[in-house]
Amino acid sequence: MRITKVDHIGIATRNAQEVAAVYKEFGLAVEATEEVPSQKVRVTFIPVGETRLELLEPTSEDSAVAKFIETRGEGVQHIAFAVEDLDGALAECERAGMRLIDQTPRQGAHHNAIAFIHPKSTKGVLIELCKRRS
Repeated sequence: MRITKVDHIGIATRNAQEVAAVYKEFGLAVEATEEVPSQKVRVTFIPVGETRLELLEPTSEDSAVAKFIETRGEGVQHIAFAVEDLDGALAECERAGMRLIDQTPRQGAHHNAIAFIHPKSTKGVLIELCKRRS
């Protein structure tokens, strides 16, 4: 598997506008906001060099992000690594005995292909693998 960079860090929040105001104090600005209905989340993007902060605001009480906030509170929810070959990376993770949340890639924000690795396989950290669309 070839990880090319940290693509983004997902931060779960009840109110992305309030959190974005905190990052504005560091000189960072919101790039865009997008709703991802399949994940029941609104994503606010804040670029930091080649990496982004993704503020994840649930749009439904039964979303994974809402459940995360309920059990763990607001804060870092996942780290995403960009990979060159997402299908190949998933196959390698599976061969290594990792528990996959997504057996095959699905569509995430910006129509990128994404897949998650269960935190029980990564010492408590939810890992997202992503391949940006060309």
